[in-house]
Amino acid sequence: MENKYEVVKALLKEQLLTHAIKPGEKLPSIRAASELWSCSKNTAIRAYQELENEHLIYSVPKSGYYAVVRSEKTTTSAIDWIDFSSATPDAEVMPYKDFQHCLNRAIELYEDHLFTYSDPQGFFTLRRALEKHLAHSQIFAPPSQICVVSGAQQALHLLASMPFPNGKSAVLVEQPTFHGMLRSLELLGVTALGIERRMDGIDLDELERHFRNNHIKFFYTVPRFHNPLGASYTEEQKKQIAMLAQKYDVYIVEDDFLADMDTDEKADPIYAYDQAGKVIYVKSFSKIMLPGLRLACVVLPTSLMETFRLFKASSDSSTAALSQAALELYLNCGMYDHHAGLVRERYRMRMEKLAECASRLLPPQVQLATGRGGIFARLSLSDEVNLHDLITALHLKQVRVNSTEQNYLRLFRRDHGLRISIMQTDFTKIERGIQIVAETLESLLEQQKSNRLHVIDWI
Repeated sequence: MENKYEVVKALLKEQLLTHAIKPGEKLPSIRAASELWSCSKNTAIRAYQELENEHLIYSVPKSGYYAVVRSEKTTTSAIDWIDFSSATPDAEVMPYKDFQHCLNRAIELYEDHLFTYSDPQGFFTLRRALEKHLAHSQIFAPPSQICVVSGAQQALHLLASMPFPNGKSAVLVEQPTFHGMLRSLELLGVTALGIERRMDGIDLDELERHFRNNHIKFFYTVPRFHNPLGASYTEEQKKQIAMLAQKYDVYIVEDDFLADMDTDEKADPIYAYDQAGKVIYVKSFSKIMLPGLRLACVVLPTSLMETFRLFKASSDSSTAALSQAALELYLNCGMYDHHAGLVRERYRMRMEKLAECASRLLPPQVQLATGRGGIFARLSLSDEVNLHDLITALHLKQVRVNSTEQNYLRLFRRDHGLRISIMQTDFTKIERGIQIVAETLESLLEQQKSNRLHVIDWI
C-alpha cells in the first residue's frame, strides 16, 4: 500500500494538473493540509517538498506554496487526451528520484568500469543480484546462465536469428501476440506459424500436433498477462507446455514481461516446471522502471549460452554499463521490490475500475475481457462494427485506442477487436473513456442500421 505522503501528493498533483488548483494559486498551508487530509505536518511537508522537486509548486519564504504557472500546450496535452493505446509506463509512478540516487552512486562506486567495454553477458555482480531477485519467482539459475540485455526486444531478436541445438528453424507464435516479435520474425525472414490463443488458453492437442509435425525451433509465449489479451495460463497448462517441449525437443521462449505485476505469489512461470533445459526465460524491467534504460535479462540453458553470447557480442558488444550498475544498486538496496509493490497496486486498482466501467457502460454488442491483473484488456467487437470507423471516431473525440490487427501474422485469421491499456490512465480517464467508447459504438451502430433501412432494391 502507498504511504500517506504519497496519497496526499497524488491528490494534490491531480488538482494541479487539472487546474482545480489554478496556476499561481496559493496552496493550503501545512497546518491546513494536515487537517484536510488527516495527516501529520511532517507528512504534508514531505508531500509539498516532492511536488516542489517535480517543479509543480514553488515556495515563497514566510508566505507559503504556490502552483507553478505551466505552459498551456503542456497542460492541454496532459488533460484532454485519454490514452488507451500506450504501453509506456505512467510517468507519475516512475521512480525518478530513487533511480537518480542509484545512478549517482553507481558513478562513484563503478568509476573504473563505466568507460570500458564490459562482458557481453553483463556485470557479474549484477547477474549475482539477479540470481537472488529471480529466485523469488521460482527461477533458480546461477549467474553463468543469466545474460543482461539491452531490453527484452533485443533478446527476442537474437533468439529468432540464432541457430538452436535441435537443428530446427520455424518459430511457433500465439495468435494474437506481441507485435515486436512478429516484426523481428518478418525482418529476419524466419518461417513463423501461428496457434490461436484465447482468454482460456490454447488447444494443447493442437500445440502437440505442431510440435510433432512441424520443424519448430521454439514456441514463443507470453503466459502471464498476455499482450494483447491480458489473459494468463493456468498452472496445469504451463506444466503441459513444459512437458510437450521436453517430449518433442522444442524450446520455449517465455516472455514474462509483467512478472512483477502478479499479485498471486503462487503463480509460477513455465520455467519452474522445466525438467529438461528447454525453457528460455525473458524478463523485462521496463514496466517497473524507466523504459529508456533498456534493461532486461535472459535465463538460458547451458546448451544455448555460448551461441547467445556470440550473437549478443556482435549486436552491441555490451549493455550500457551505467544502467547495469544502477540496476544492481536498485535491486540490492530493496528499492526495486518496494517500488514494484506500489506500481502493482496502482495498476491493479485501475484494472478493477476498467472492468467495472465496462460491465456498466458498454452495449451488449461488445465485450471487454480482463485477466486477473496486468495492464491490458481485450475489447471484442461484433462484425457489424467497422473497426477503422470506430478508431477514427474515437480519435476525433481525443480517445486513443489500438486495433489488434498488428498482433497477427499476415495470413492468420483474426478476431475483430481493440487492445485497451490502463498504463496512461487514472480512474477519471477510465470512466470518461469507456463512456465515450460506449456512446461512439452506439452511434455507429445506429448509423449502420439507418443506412440499411434506406437501401432500395430496384426491380
